[in-house]
Amino acid sequence: MKISEKIPCFYINLQIVTHYKSQVDLLKEIRKPVEADLLRFNEMFRETLTSDNPLLNKALEHLTRRTGKQMRPILVLLAARGADNSAPVLCDEVIHAAIAMELLHTASLVHDDIVDESDRRRGQKSINSLLDNKAAVLVGDFLLSKAIEHAVACGDSRVVALVSNVGIMLSDGELLQLANVDSKEIEESAYYEVVRKKTASLFSACAEMGALLATDHAGYIYTMKRFGMLLGICFQLKDDIFDYDDQHDVGKPAGNDMKEGKLTLPVIYVANKNPEAHALALKVRAGEATQEEIAHLVALTRQEGGVVYAESAMGDMSGMATGLLDEVGETAIAQTLQYYLDYVAKRAL
Repeated sequence: MKISEKIPCFYINLQIVTHYKSQVDLLKEIRKPVEADLLRFNEMFRETLTSDNPLLNKALEHLTRRTGKQMRPILVLLAARGADNSAPVLCDEVIHAAIAMELLHTASLVHDDIVDESDRRRGQKSINSLLDNKAAVLVGDFLLSKAIEHAVACGDSRVVALVSNVGIMLSDGELLQLANVDSKEIEESAYYEVVRKKTASLFSACAEMGALLATDHAGYIYTMKRFGMLLGICFQLKDDIFDYDDQHDVGKPAGNDMKEGKLTLPVIYVANKNPEAHALALKVRAGEATQEEIAHLVALTRQEGGVVYAESAMGDMSGMATGLLDEVGETAIAQTLQYYLDYVAKRAL
């Protein structure tokens, strides 16, 4: 069925996904409609991440050892199948697009680890820790160049423009975050601008790219672009909520973002209504807060409803994203996109 034959999708309430025993089961359901596409994706992805240069190949082999959940390429594939789910395997142009976005994402992680001086990524050494900063910059540049190569292979200038635009947005978002360190204002609008550029732009481009390679239906393409943006904001809000969770193993200690001078939505909300929290937040941003002050600000943020506020914001974004899914003509894919959204909001890491 094509996108023009609109069918209302099957919705799942965000709060009551009860028939899956675990997040692993939910992830399996998300991958199920694109299993054949993912096999082709992984085959082509492995082929592109090889080199005759020993140092570069060492880095590439290290990166492919832990590839993550591949959520961004899966979104490209699902968006394409949301327009037309009839082909046994999606065309190579869509696979090239998925590879381009995964390479762009991976390059941004390599560069982020250099900027943040991080020594771990996905449970193993970061590239800058494995090699050094100079080599890591060049590895990131190689990945960016490969992303452009795969974008060109799609044979559609719109894909190249999207990849280019996301690269600009990622850099701009990182620079905005650095610039905020010197600001005495603690504003939600500034926070959301960074989130939109650093995180949500990539999800938005993935969904838009998959859609435009599968259909010329302008309404569906815009819907997927908007869905991806809302999904990406949810993804970042969930990440930020993790910073206040010391009850579960989420891969980082409570207050870790603050140790890096980052102010996220929970603490921004509390800082704007509590003078003590505001003063501490400015010290955090300036890198002057002690460990005890950070711990106190984390506690204040919890007590004053910052986490609940962020969860409510995430629920609002998720609800808006769900409301877009009746534009997806393929009912099974609409359902899978809802699973994807539920997974993002409920993930434990």
